[in-house]
Parts: sequence; C-alpha cells; structure tokens
Amino acid sequence: MTRKLRCYAVALGVTVALTLAGCGGSDDGGTTSANSKGLEKTTIKVGALPIPDPVSVYIAQAKGFFKEEGLTVEPTPITGGAVAVPMIESGQLDISQTNYVSTFAAVAGGKKIKLVADMYQAGANCFVIMVPGNSPIKTVADLKGKTIFVNNLNNVATLAVETQLKVAGLSKDDVKFAEKPFPEMGNAIKAGQADAGWITEPFITANQSANGFRKLADTMTGQTEDLPIAGWMATEEWVQKYPKTLAAFQRAIAKAQQLASSDRKEIEAMLPKYTKIDAKTASVITLGTYPSELNANRLQKVADLMLEYGYLKNSIDVKSVIAAPASSG
Repeated sequence: MTRKLRCYAVALGVTVALTLAGCGGSDDGGTTSANSKGLEKTTIKVGALPIPDPVSVYIAQAKGFFKEEGLTVEPTPITGGAVAVPMIESGQLDISQTNYVSTFAAVAGGKKIKLVADMYQAGANCFVIMVPGNSPIKTVADLKGKTIFVNNLNNVATLAVETQLKVAGLSKDDVKFAEKPFPEMGNAIKAGQADAGWITEPFITANQSANGFRKLADTMTGQTEDLPIAGWMATEEWVQKYPKTLAAFQRAIAKAQQLASSDRKEIEAMLPKYTKIDAKTASVITLGTYPSELNANRLQKVADLMLEYGYLKNSIDVKSVIAAPASSG
C-alpha cells in the first residue's frame, strides 16, 4: 500500500557512498561464496542518484533489512539510468536505479535488462522546468530555439519536457537538449550554458534559494500525471545467476518501500544522512509515491507514451521486462 506524499523542498547534497552493514560474510568478502542464508553473492554494488527516489535502499540499511537477509549493499553514485546500463553490463554494478524510459529504450535496442523492483512515482512539482529569475522566458512556448539541460538525453527528462512542448505547440525539434548532471545544472545555466533545465529535488529548492531560479512548468501534468519514474534494474544474466541474492534484495527493498510510503518520518530521518539535508528542511519536503511492487499495467503507460513520442519504434509488453518477484521465506 502506498500513499501520496508531497514533492519535497530540500537543500542540495550529493554524498551517497554509504556501505550497508551485512552478516554471514565469507573469506573473499562474500562476493561469490554462499553464506548462511544460501545467497550466491552476499555483497553487491547498487547504483543510486543523490535524490530522494532511492531512499528505500538507505532505509533498508538503517533498519537492518539487508542484514536480516544476509546481504551487504554498497551504494555507488550514478548520474542517471541511461549511463547505468553499461555499468550493470560490465559488472561495475550488480543492480542500479534506473528510470523506466531509459530501461524500455535499452530493451528495445536489444539490451538484456530486467526490472527487479519499483522505486518512485511522480507527484505534482517533483520534476519541473526551471529558468533564471531574470530570464525573458515566461512560458513553455518561449523555449523555442532555446537550450534545455537534462541529466541524460533520451530518458524520462526529455520525454517529460516533450509532453509540455506539445501542449505549447512545439516539438523536440524546436529546442536543443544538452546533458548536465543535476548538481551542476544551476551554475551552468547561470553561466549561460543553457537557457533552462529539467530539475528535480533537492536541486529545485537549491536553485531557487541559491540562484533565484523560478519554475516555468511542472512536467508531471497532463499525459505524465502520476507517471512511474524510477525502479531498480539488473541484467538478465545477473538475475539468472543470482536468484537468491536478488530475492533477498527484493524482500528488503519491498519492506523499505512500504515503510517509506506509510511513515513520512522515516524519509525525513533518512534524507539528511545521504543527501546532507538538514533535519529542519527535511521536515517540510514534499514527495511523490513509493510503490512497493512493480505493476505491469501502471508501467505500460510509460512504454505507450514512449511509442507515441517516437522513443520506441514498436510497442513493448512491459510484463516481459519485469523479473519474477521475491519468493517467500
């Protein structure tokens, strides 16, 4: 069960390298040999952005959910789901945060990827287009001929912006998209490298307070209202090779997601620990939704929207991309 939480207003922070305490390790660090829980791999590296979306991995750490499963998780910073795909393919990461647009595009391109757990669904004003306070750009239509920063090209960022361009009578050909990591967007826009940026929290609030930016448009309205945003992914090979390890991760994450969706205080307590947000600011943040299980019907909305906007040449049945849920026990 999940519930809506308002999208948050937080101070900027980027530190995410926390190591989760594990148990039942082996002489080689638990990377290959089984532990008392029967896991094929007891230490895994998990890619995560320094934003609230992956808060469940840190909740699972603090509450000992991973430890209970005999699993040690090492979060690793990433800039987006698109760049994480080659990282899981190469083995740099075992599992990673991803946005669904990047995942479905990768699968359509022949990548053998599976979604293994849900993470985050959009709410109002969680993902917005921002411009400097003194910018002459007053409406989305004014973006014609302008450069817009996104964290990764051809992902949920560009798709979300395109839906707003359509409403304004424009298309992606009327603007220029350029990549820039979230933490760097504000200063780069301020320096004139772009005219606007697609920004999420905590960088929305950070750029409002530090740079005087203002919101131009909420990109999660209309076609993208309540859009599923992010989940956890792994390669098909990894899923097949480490089924018990995956099941342990899924169970721990599901418990953490349920806690995040039912008790706002758990999120408020955790955000300062991996994003360096102070407790006072965390208490007034607003958030989207934290689903505790993958739902094919809900995720199909993303794939269908991608098809409409040309991100996919052919339709995708998202059921085929979802890994089997964790087994009980």
